[in-house]
Amino acid sequence: MPYKHIEISMGPQHPSTHGVLQLKVTADNEVVLNVEPVIGYLHRGMEKLWEHRTYPQIVPLTDRLDYLGAVLNNLGYVLAVEKLAGIEVPKRAQYIRVILAELQRVASHLAWIGFNANDIGAMSVLLYGFIEREGLLDLFEEYCGARLTVHGLRIGGVPHDLTPKVCELIRGVVTSVPRRLADIEALLSENRIWKHRTVGIGRIAPAEAIQYGLTGPALRAAGVRWDIRKNIPYSSYEDFDFDVPLGTHSDVYDRYLVRMAEMRQSLRIITQALDRLPAGEVRAKVPRLLKIPPGEVFLSVEAAKGELGFYIKSNGTDKPERVKMKAPSFINMQCFEKMCQGHLIADLVAILGSLDIVLGEIDK
Repeated sequence: MPYKHIEISMGPQHPSTHGVLQLKVTADNEVVLNVEPVIGYLHRGMEKLWEHRTYPQIVPLTDRLDYLGAVLNNLGYVLAVEKLAGIEVPKRAQYIRVILAELQRVASHLAWIGFNANDIGAMSVLLYGFIEREGLLDLFEEYCGARLTVHGLRIGGVPHDLTPKVCELIRGVVTSVPRRLADIEALLSENRIWKHRTVGIGRIAPAEAIQYGLTGPALRAAGVRWDIRKNIPYSSYEDFDFDVPLGTHSDVYDRYLVRMAEMRQSLRIITQALDRLPAGEVRAKVPRLLKIPPGEVFLSVEAAKGELGFYIKSNGTDKPERVKMKAPSFINMQCFEKMCQGHLIADLVAILGSLDIVLGEIDK
């Protein structure tokens, strides 16, 4: 019989595809030759839905995009609306936004390290990550009543000021998370099985990463110093002292190291913002019925998964004419095939997990 390559389908119902994703894999025995990601199973239609909602009504819908990074989604959208409408956000509200955004980044990365390690076989790390993440979700619940879809921002500022109890919870998180990160690193960083499954796996050259449009921790793991909080500061990020962690080998292991370091930098930012919290209002005066003169705007923020952008076109009514979202999970999937070629089928799970995708954001 003539030799044939193997064709395998992973998903769309699969425990390690991080959502409803199908991977059409062509392999030579165990070696991957080609991978075709198939998306679109969720049929969400968010961008069309937004055209039929007022500007404030859209904010809670952004929670459902990357549902592990709701506050970061809120931030990208409200900043774009405020820029288009010419709304100036009070300084205190900007600092509170930074605190909430960085807490959300830590929560997202803790979920990521748990899921990625569990995909590869280290289930204990999933439990460690989620134990610590519970404290962050308790904090969000105390602040605005929600744990996952955290409707934590409003156009013009934030819904509530930080109460003494919330501040106490934030201080507790800043103290406890580093200890938990040390536990996770003790389990993984020099673990020979973990390193065997991650070192040298899913590599992509810096120039290729830029060409494919890769952003976020996966791009910085390739050694490219691009973080919108530093390069194009927003919401007072220029006021804070923090480093941008970089990798050198652009593999699954470096993406792990970069995210672990990013959580510590987020805690630095949170501590500075809480210590220097300005006095004043937490929300600008915004009309209940917000009508924005005709115009258009595009604005990006540094979300947990990469560059999250919103394009908004207004037509003078209380509803946008068009909203287009640049989703980092969708963009980052472009380089997946390139990362997988030449690796084993078992490595697909590690590489996909290292990109930290969420299909709610991809099938927007």
